[in-house]
Amino acid sequence: MRNYLLLFSTLLLFINFTFSQEEQDSIPKTEIDSVQADLAKKGIVIKDSVALKKVEREFKPLAPSKAAFYSAVLPGMGQIYNKRYWKVPIIWGAIGGSIYAYTWNNNQYKSFRTAFKRRQAGFTDDEYYDINGDNPAGADPDLDLDDLEYQQERFQNDRDLWLVAAIGLYALNIVDANVDAHLKQFNIDDDLSIDFEPYLDFNQVTNSPNYGMALIIKF
Repeated sequence: MRNYLLLFSTLLLFINFTFSQEEQDSIPKTEIDSVQADLAKKGIVIKDSVALKKVEREFKPLAPSKAAFYSAVLPGMGQIYNKRYWKVPIIWGAIGGSIYAYTWNNNQYKSFRTAFKRRQAGFTDDEYYDINGDNPAGADPDLDLDDLEYQQERFQNDRDLWLVAAIGLYALNIVDANVDAHLKQFNIDDDLSIDFEPYLDFNQVTNSPNYGMALIIKF
């Protein structure tokens, strides 16, 4: 159990380091200038301050770190920030189901452990000694010490596995929010094409024209 808590603490420290690193590496002014330069290459010059502010609002270099932070605080919140609402019930169901399975297995483990310890102490009043209540006096218990020990170990292992699953799904929820916010910054408009166009050029030495075809790839 201590190893799982150590793993969870390490994960939180890594997430915190990632947030800090992203905020240090992100320079909004430089990124916005890059967006303006890309638009200028397409012949679009933004002179209106209102239009410039619109571009600034649409391009948010710190959005990935914010989305990841929101999902770290409350799973699914980063997906809401990214407007991926359909992912929220999936995340809540997966993490909630893992927590429920962990709790159920933990309760079963505690029940068998208590019965095992009382049986070792000489008591025969646990719920597993006579499960159906129909054993005659002096009959062997329905579950002996070996059975109780096996059951508590089984539920302990299942409980620990579900704990790892819950932590993994929690981390995956953060990574998903971060990556999704990164992908939203990419240019995915319809101006993606491959085309052939003729070109005309003049030789600087002979001053004669050169004809040919140019392959144009637009990203």
